[in-house]
Amino acid sequence: MKLKFSVLGEPAGKGRPRFRNAGAFVQTYTPEKTVSYENLVRLEYRRQCNDFKFPKDTPLDVRITAYYGIPKSVSKKKAQLMRERKIRPMKKPDFDNISKIVCDSLNDIAYHDDAQIVDAQVRKFFSDDPRVVVTIQEAE
Repeated sequence: MKLKFSVLGEPAGKGRPRFRNAGAFVQTYTPEKTVSYENLVRLEYRRQCNDFKFPKDTPLDVRITAYYGIPKSVSKKKAQLMRERKIRPMKKPDFDNISKIVCDSLNDIAYHDDAQIVDAQVRKFFSDDPRVVVTIQEAE
């Protein structure tokens, strides 16, 4: 079984947990941008993949392709090179934070736990249509 879905908009990465003093205690919380993007990933997965959930004992292969928007400030020549994948984005969010936010979002939705992921790849490109494309399949 192979599932593929897209999340429209600029790629986002997993934010670091934040801490605040609450009297005698320190309270930990997740940044709002992270929570919002995780909810968007879940929503798009459910909408596009019909709530399919891989069995608990299935090793998985996850492929994530992040397409960043082409900045308006670049020349036409440079923008064309970006479209042709000759210039790749070396900017934040980092590939590991993209992977973390997507894989954590799908815990208990697409699979039981992201420990099932035994093979993964994250690729970054520029595009006129910023988005993240996720493919999940059984590992070979």
